[in-house]
Amino acid sequence: MKIRPPSVPLATVDPYFSLWSPGDKLCDVDTTHWTGRANILRGVAVIDGKPHRFIGRGPEPALEQTSLEVSALITRATFEGAGVRLHVAFWTPLLPDDLELLSRPVSFVQTRVEPLKRGTKAPAVRIRLSASEQFCLDKEGDAPVETARLKLPRGLCGISVASSRQRVLERSGDNLRIEWGRFALVAAAAGAKVRVFAEKNVDFFMRNIDEQERSAYRPGFGRTVFDATADLQFVSVEAPAAPDALFMLAYDDSASSINYFGKRLPSLWNKDGKTLETALAEAAAGAVADFARCQAFDDRVRADAEKAGGPEYADMLALAYRQTVAAHKLVVDEEDGLLWISKENFSNGSAATVDVSYPSIPLFLLYNPELVRAMMRPIYRFAASGKWPYDFAPHDAGTYPLVTGQTYGLVRETGELRLSKQMPVEECGNMLVMEAAAALASRDASFAASHLDVLSGWVKYLERNGEDPGEQLCTDDFAGHLAHNCNLALKAIMGVASFGILLGMLGRKKEGAARIREAKSMARSWLRRAKNPDGSFRLAFDKPGSFSLKYNAVWDRVFRLGIFPEGVFDAELRRYRAEARPYGVPLDSRKTYTKSDWTVWAGCLEKDRAAFRRLVSGLVAYYSTTPDRTPMTDWYWTDTAHQVGFQARSVQGGLWMKVLCDKGLPFKA
Repeated sequence: MKIRPPSVPLATVDPYFSLWSPGDKLCDVDTTHWTGRANILRGVAVIDGKPHRFIGRGPEPALEQTSLEVSALITRATFEGAGVRLHVAFWTPLLPDDLELLSRPVSFVQTRVEPLKRGTKAPAVRIRLSASEQFCLDKEGDAPVETARLKLPRGLCGISVASSRQRVLERSGDNLRIEWGRFALVAAAAGAKVRVFAEKNVDFFMRNIDEQERSAYRPGFGRTVFDATADLQFVSVEAPAAPDALFMLAYDDSASSINYFGKRLPSLWNKDGKTLETALAEAAAGAVADFARCQAFDDRVRADAEKAGGPEYADMLALAYRQTVAAHKLVVDEEDGLLWISKENFSNGSAATVDVSYPSIPLFLLYNPELVRAMMRPIYRFAASGKWPYDFAPHDAGTYPLVTGQTYGLVRETGELRLSKQMPVEECGNMLVMEAAAALASRDASFAASHLDVLSGWVKYLERNGEDPGEQLCTDDFAGHLAHNCNLALKAIMGVASFGILLGMLGRKKEGAARIREAKSMARSWLRRAKNPDGSFRLAFDKPGSFSLKYNAVWDRVFRLGIFPEGVFDAELRRYRAEARPYGVPLDSRKTYTKSDWTVWAGCLEKDRAAFRRLVSGLVAYYSTTPDRTPMTDWYWTDTAHQVGFQARSVQGGLWMKVLCDKGLPFKA
């Protein structure tokens, strides 16, 4: 792997259950939640009775990490020392073609031990994993925690930890972690043991959970990541590695994953009342087969990416996959069906945000377009609820995990949604493009047919207001309001064309062809009004000489519509090359920051793979060198390699656009 991960994915399931290692070596730093808040998991190999650390910081001597590889579903690391070579794999089976498995809140840590010298016998090794109370609390010390031995089938040994104050779906927000349910740590091995111990400042106190063994362990300990006054409780499992051991980390949110317009919805995996203990037993029984499926999917992702953009592009997609998927929760509603609820991580915490779903869809269009429809259902529900006052599409459906209506731009004192904070052209165009793309990817427009009336209203809004948008926000709302936004007008053009695609797929071919002709007419007008003297195109129609990444035009390539003449963006691409900084092309001429998703989309306007690779090379360089050790950000400075904001967001699914563009979703009238 040529990219150095800014942060390494370890256990990634959903917005609350997410574990990362923000350093080059797993034993140099404590693990964190994607927010950066400490979620400490420690791994120790007890070799001939002597402990050696391989995950997290601690008093034990560390094994030497000799390799680290991140694929779409598996993180592999190798360690050496004390006569052994230790292979560790962290994996979560987020397989897009098996939605029940994808939604199951179980992640694996798999180890294998071999002697360093061939022909010698490996020393006796036991593997110990310890997890802090932080896994079941928003913040350590929020409430006392309760531990219990899990009742599991023979061969499994595990322990759970839960807050004594179960705040089930009581709060929503961005920088929040789980506050209810129970976390579980399990070993799948004969002879495994479980323990509970408390860490007070620099001391460790251990006791066996069944009270049969008590011991005190008080080594010197270095700098701690938690408050000096905190008592941090850990649960621990230990199992022999002879030569393999399998561990599971899991979370049970008590069949209350999402508040969906007043209803508490379970995840897909436990919609029929399945317990965490059952899920763990099934996970252990299927681990060998599921790991093989993960490897096969990794190979598929790698092959797709290398063919489209080369090895470094493939590295970037491997790093982005688990982050993208784990920024969602998969739940099911009796009335609406499957719901794929995103959280707008470190942006504002919005749920089911349209302009976060839109950039993420290339990944899901390639591997399961039903998930795109599942993103859209909450928006349709809210738009039809009577609480949405406008004739354009909403921005979101709540603040995670409360999907109870739009909160972006909400004046809480009055309950009104400010018009100035809406994104009318943006969200109408997004919903129309998403519908057309999902219909083409699945060769089925029946879902769109059930929402054709509302889509018709949104396309009419674009026809009235999209050719030259007024002063309003777009998805890049951090840049502020802008009138006459050329890239936003591209969104409107592609939205109108998308409605034409849907009509054509539904048998209304003449009406569909008329809409596509209308989009081409809008495009001709756009080309005249947006052009700079050098042939590139402006940020805004009234700002000559300016530039911006015209990422919305990529759908013309995906749909093979020919809305824009061949070669029309050649000068635009030359402008991008001229504006490039060490870490990429700026988003537009106002600032030197950029967005990773839009960089790849703009790069897809290039005609060949080598040109694409050159355009996105700054993005690859950014992730390999940034000093900000967080899960992948999509918003950063192109001249300093520093993160501006946002991290761990689902929009990194947009990095798959080159794969999607090469494969295409051609519309045949």
